[in-house]
Order: sequence, then C-alpha cells, then structure tokens
Amino acid sequence: MPYTVIDLFSGGGGMSYGFHAHSDFEIVSAFDAQIGKPSSGKGSLQCNQTYSANMGFEPFEVDLAEISEKELKKLVKSRLGNKELDVMISCAPCTGFSRAKASNHLLDDPRNSLVKRSADFAVTLKPKIFVMENARELLQGNFTEHFFYLKKRLEAAGYRLNYSTHFLSDFGLPQKRERALIIATTKNYEPFGLEDLWKGHEVRREAITVRRAISSLPDLVAGEKNVDDVCHSSPSLKEESLNRMKRIPADGGSWIDLLSIRNGKNYLIPSMLRSVEQGKLGSYPDVYGRMKWDFPAATIKRECAHVGNGRYSHPEQHRLCSVREMGLLQGFPQHYQFKSGSLANMYRHIGDAVPPLISFQIANICSWIFTNEKPDLDQCILEGCSLEAEDIIKTKESSEQLSLAV
Repeated sequence: MPYTVIDLFSGGGGMSYGFHAHSDFEIVSAFDAQIGKPSSGKGSLQCNQTYSANMGFEPFEVDLAEISEKELKKLVKSRLGNKELDVMISCAPCTGFSRAKASNHLLDDPRNSLVKRSADFAVTLKPKIFVMENARELLQGNFTEHFFYLKKRLEAAGYRLNYSTHFLSDFGLPQKRERALIIATTKNYEPFGLEDLWKGHEVRREAITVRRAISSLPDLVAGEKNVDDVCHSSPSLKEESLNRMKRIPADGGSWIDLLSIRNGKNYLIPSMLRSVEQGKLGSYPDVYGRMKWDFPAATIKRECAHVGNGRYSHPEQHRLCSVREMGLLQGFPQHYQFKSGSLANMYRHIGDAVPPLISFQIANICSWIFTNEKPDLDQCILEGCSLEAEDIIKTKESSEQLSLAV
C-alpha cells in the first residue's frame, strides 16, 4: 500500500509531482488559494488548473491563512478515509523571505506567518514526515523567528528535524537556486536530507547548463506558439524591446553592452540611464540580459514572464525564454503541462515551484526514511528532465577512499 501524501500551498504541483512520479506514494489531497499577488483575488493565479492537468485531481481552493486547523483536518479526512497520514508537504510562500525583494530586509511580510501555521497544521494532522522548502532566508534572514517557532513546535510534538540550505545546482538543477529544506520525522524515523542522499557523489558541470536543458528545442519567434508543444510559447515584444534585444550580444550579453556600440544609449530606458549616470549598477545589468549557454540559468523567480525582470532572455534568439524552456530550467519534465488563461500565470506557476527534479529526490529520501533502504542515485533521476545517470560521479574524496580500500 503506498504512503499517503498531502500538499499544502500546492501551486502548480512542483513538489507534488516528485511524489506523484514515485511508486511508493499516493497524493490524496492538495490545497491552494491561487493568489497571484497580494493585490489580486483568490483564484487569480489559476495554478490548480496546472496541478490537476498533471496530478489528475483538483486541489481544494482554500486559503490556509484563514482556515482553522479543525476545518483543514476535516477536509484531509474526507480524502484520507481510514488511512494514516504519512507525509505532509507545506511549502509556505517564500516571497516574503526572498532577498530579491528589498523591503524584506526590513519588514516582516504577513505571508511569513504561514510558516508558523504550517507547524500548527502538522501538530494537528500528525504526519510521520513533514517537508518544507523555502527561501534561504527562512533559516538565515532577519525574520528567522518563524522558523524557530516551527522548530520548537514540532520538537515539542516529538519530531526530529533536519534543516539546511543548498545550492540546487549541486543536485543537478540547471539553475543558480539557493533554497532551505526542512525534513522532520516522528521519533521512529531518521530525518535524512539531500546531503545524505548525495554523500560521496557530485554532478558533472556540463549537466547543469542552459545548453543541456534547452538547446534541443525548436527555434521560436517572440509571440509565437510551437505547433507541436503549446507550452513552447513566448510572449510578443514591443518594437522598442525587440530592437534593444537584437543589439544585446548573444550568450550572456546585457544592456550594459549597449554602451559600447554606436548610438547604444538610444536603446536604454530612463532607469538604465540613471543607473549609468549614478554609477550604481548593482545587479541591475541582469534585467534584459541573456542567459549563457554553458552556465546554469539565473534564479527563476515568480515574475519571470518579462525580459525586464531578470536574465531571462534566450541566449541567442530575440525573445524571452518560452514557458517550456523556463520549465526545463526549473526542473520540470518536458511533458509537463502548464495551464492558465494567462501566459504570465504559467510563468508564475514555474517560478513559484519546487523543481520536480529535486522533489523526486526528496520523495526518494522519504521512501528511504520509511524503509531504511537508501536508494541508488540513478534511481533518483526524474524522467524527462535534463539530469541523466551518467552525470552523477563519485567525488574525488570518495574515489580516493575507494582506492585505499581496494
């Protein structure tokens, strides 16, 4: 009988899909209020459409900031029946912790309190394993009291915690993405983590490049939709933006490079000109920037639907990376379906997600926790993603230890 899983803040299904793809698990219910921005209403994000298209059932449209623990338990019970709850996923929104938003260094975003609510839900629902993925700042930022509340609450209920931050490219994701991962278990189980799964192994550098992830996809023009894959589509660009992009060098170029060409300043927007005049560029050169073929992509954030929001442009083609390309760089398998009446929402489903390439590894860790049988890493590779078995190699230290043993 498969282990049961529920997913709170399920979004477009990034964390759920790793468990869905693993034969040891059954996802019995999911919950998401589908809120795109704080200013938008419930249901506006339409992420439950993407979730149901890939997981085969519709999540509850529930605001977890408002529902009582008793009401949530009743909804979970309606899907769980007489089965016990084995795994509870609760990836509360990370936007309020992310260092990418300047105000987060000073103000405690109200959404951060959902970490505390996650602890309360876990104590009520009593899963054997609790899983949370979030921004690095959950463990290292200015508002770590939310994490310490969760830690204290879970430990008081008898859980043991494994918590750490990781660069997910270390585990095969073709993207610079630093995240916190918390795995808590009841006292009968050992809370292993990603570092335990990968001990003695590492990933080849060429496996985590933009080239590996997206170079095989057909060429595309801005505003075009591929006839064989509707998710391989990219928004159109205004003439001004298109003219700018055509002059930005391929393979990692930035708007800063426009300063080196004749009449290049004519293609800069006012904020770019102000940055140049003040000599304060900071990370601003990344906006309107192109990805580099032989490096991991920049961090894909929820507002990745516009070339002006980051280094999200194709390395060579004059456009934003398509929904499919962004999905592959975020560790979604190539067959994953993104659904919404809004192309911008599809990009948000991707940017908000836990990469399935990583969540499948987390599912394997949870199976290891339950069975006490550590899986081989080649069993932890999600089909349809860029990571392959031959990309995983022994670390130098591990190889030296093996030679000494022989």
